[in-house]
Amino acid sequence: MVESKQQLPDTEARIIDAARELFIEKGYAATSMSDIAARAGMNRPALHYYFRTKERMFRAVFGGIVDEIVPRIQGIILRHELLPEDRVAMVVDVYYGVLKANPSLPIFLMREMHRDFANVAETMRELRIIQYFDSIKSGLVAEMNSGILKCVPLRYVFMTFYSMVIMPFGAKDLCCALLLDEGETFDDLLGKWKCHIVATIVGMLKPGLK
Repeated sequence: MVESKQQLPDTEARIIDAARELFIEKGYAATSMSDIAARAGMNRPALHYYFRTKERMFRAVFGGIVDEIVPRIQGIILRHELLPEDRVAMVVDVYYGVLKANPSLPIFLMREMHRDFANVAETMRELRIIQYFDSIKSGLVAEMNSGILKCVPLRYVFMTFYSMVIMPFGAKDLCCALLLDEGETFDDLLGKWKCHIVATIVGMLKPGLK
């Protein structure tokens, strides 16, 4: 089982931070153990004391990303006392916070899924990501069955939400070059786009709206 970053010794956490930075910057395949050791400020034998293979390091990095996002998303979505628009806005804020700090993260994740999806899928099973999403799915289906939300195929909600959240970061340079108004910053655009994300997802889920 991959430990959460909060449970790791300082040196191990520093190694994972270094590996995460390099994997996101260069990609898994182009990053060597020597690169990670240098970024973490240690020699390679010391690195191997903590992580014998780059594959184990990838799983630790992926686990850290999941630990930063997925439990928080689950907690928000299952707060049934909140209005749908408030929950959607809060979920967007979580992703915006992570993606602003790591704007190349979507490219990294897509690249790794194309490189070795079987490994990514195995890591997801090890981290119990499927259980998180099953819990989220069950909660939303219960709200649909009770009439709180419209009955909509959740795959459409999922694809719509993630494409809207991730696209600006995956194509940040393009957005900045072509889509900004005069005097507008990328953060300004994200703030306006958040309102559109919320309106779109709420329009899909809230009864009485089209």
